Amino acid sequence: MRLENTKCISIVSMSLNDTHTLRLMAKKATVKKPPLDFGGETLGERLTRLRKQRGFTQVELAEKVGITQVLISAYETDRCYFSVEMAVRFALVLDISLDELLHPKAKKFSNKKPSRRVLRRLEQIEKLPARQQNYLLRTIDGFLRGAGVTA
Repeated sequence: MRLENTKCISIVSMSLNDTHTLRLMAKKATVKKPPLDFGGETLGERLTRLRKQRGFTQVELAEKVGITQVLISAYETDRCYFSVEMAVRFALVLDISLDELLHPKAKKFSNKKPSRRVLRRLEQIEKLPARQQNYLLRTIDGFLRGAGVTA
């Protein structure tokens, strides 16, 4: 069971004195804070959306940030809340501003980069023989014309 307004923490080693401090940290907040409007999207849901938009798996993002996939999952499902340091790390790896990560109504910058998923496909296409690349590109061009997107 998780208390409201508490954070997940990792404990590597702990002495008896630290146990008392830990209990104090886990107490429920006594100050009533006004609710925050995250635009119908939790921080975890936003992290998930941004990770997928950039084409990262949980494992890939965890490796880039320097944590485990289990912790990424906990952040994305709002079982744990990430620290300011982790927010900075996520923003750097995902190539976004902290505003875009933390604020639901942040202005999106137009310097959108292709997702890693698309880039991986392009790398695979480049390994094909030239003739197969041309067939594939013509197929993609036909699909884009049919969808009303200019190639």
